[in-house]
Amino acid sequence: MNFAEVDLFGVYVAPISVMMVAAWFVLIALRRVADHFGLLRHVWHPALFIFAAYMILLSATVLIVAR
Repeated sequence: MNFAEVDLFGVYVAPISVMMVAAWFVLIALRRVADHFGLLRHVWHPALFIFAAYMILLSATVLIVAR
């Protein structure tokens, strides 16, 4: 489990920031699918549900990269 800084055009950024962006892109795709099928109208608090889904995706990304 060795997380090293990522070099983006000469700027070193923390690896968690790259994982956050990756999880955000996956969340955007999942949210569009949920909107297309109307799944978000069945949850109590859509914004809270989206945030929880983002946290789950980010945690899964970190666990996959740490493996």
